[in-house]
Amino acid sequence: MDSSHLAPLRFAGHRALRQRLVLSTLTGKPVRISQIRPSNPGLADHEVSFLRLLEAVTNGSAMEISYTGTTLVYRPGLITGGVAGSGSSGGVILHEVPAGCTRGISYFLLPLCLLAPFSKSSINVLFTGPGVVTSATPSGDMSADSVRTAILPLYERFGIFNNIEVRVLRRASLGRNSLGSNGEVQLSFGHQVRLPKTVHLLNPGRVKRIRGVAYCIGLSASNNARMIEAARGVLNPVVSDTYIFSDVSSAPSSSRGRSGDAAGKKRTGLGFGLSLVAESSTGSLYSADVPSVPEGGQTPEDVGRQCAYQLLETISLGGCVPLSAAPTVLILMAMGSKDVGRLLIGRDVLGSEEMIGLARDLKMFGASGWGIRDADPPYEGDIVVSVVGNGIGNVGRKMA
Repeated sequence: MDSSHLAPLRFAGHRALRQRLVLSTLTGKPVRISQIRPSNPGLADHEVSFLRLLEAVTNGSAMEISYTGTTLVYRPGLITGGVAGSGSSGGVILHEVPAGCTRGISYFLLPLCLLAPFSKSSINVLFTGPGVVTSATPSGDMSADSVRTAILPLYERFGIFNNIEVRVLRRASLGRNSLGSNGEVQLSFGHQVRLPKTVHLLNPGRVKRIRGVAYCIGLSASNNARMIEAARGVLNPVVSDTYIFSDVSSAPSSSRGRSGDAAGKKRTGLGFGLSLVAESSTGSLYSADVPSVPEGGQTPEDVGRQCAYQLLETISLGGCVPLSAAPTVLILMAMGSKDVGRLLIGRDVLGSEEMIGLARDLKMFGASGWGIRDADPPYEGDIVVSVVGNGIGNVGRKMA
């Protein structure tokens, strides 16, 4: 996929930078992003780390960053995945997240899952380093558990379901003062397709079960029991089939001493949190994530109740997908065959700043505009979005 002769598409600002880089890689169109934090110059640590991840899973990508770090020119290459000699060792790509990264691991997992179905070979990435945060974060990143239970099952709708797994090998929460956490997560994505299937998601169904994970890192296991009891107190009157799994793990340690001895080690990533996923009778998934604040002072009961109410609010917005999953579904629909797919989505979800920005970005990268109409009864108030695929799909499979 030679993009060296194409004029780059021009964008400004750091908002949606990750999304634009993913669309650039999928469509093969270069981008030039300027005015990246002009008042606080430069790309952030998590953005630089994501650029390094893109470089590892692609072949032939070229990146130019200005001296101040406020301008980025990205020319995408072919998505090769874990091909030997393309940044992988034994089929596994080792990606180290720096200590200055304050975003959750889902910041890397979600775009990587979007690229993986269009890769030349399977993608197997091991995330390590002092900046890996497996829990949800105050910046809005979902936890690794929600990615596993609420995002990955959506790919089955598009005919992508074999050998897809997210494994949390070592849990870690965001530490105080946004310090590193030393978690460890592995993503295995072994199902590559030529084109995703066309989907029609028009019936959200009724919620039939709720599942969740209460996690506690380096703290007493009683915190999990208190979160679960508080959450069930809110959810049981609504859905009786509610089960929340309890996961207690030790806190990872980082070396603070010069010699790396035991006296110089300090436990990091302490905290607790709750991840909930509601499943409807038609397979629609709604998720909620609430972590404990890094500064402390929040009780487990507050976290449990807040997560339960957040889940109920997400369900009340309507549609077949929540805001956290809508970009994934709509991008896969736009990358599919040249057929019309339809998605029922809540009016407030579609009117959010993130969704409007996604529609504009897809249009800039050559995708068709969305068709929008009011939903038929009994889903008055929701919107039906019609998306025509551009038929680009997996360029590596097409060349082969």
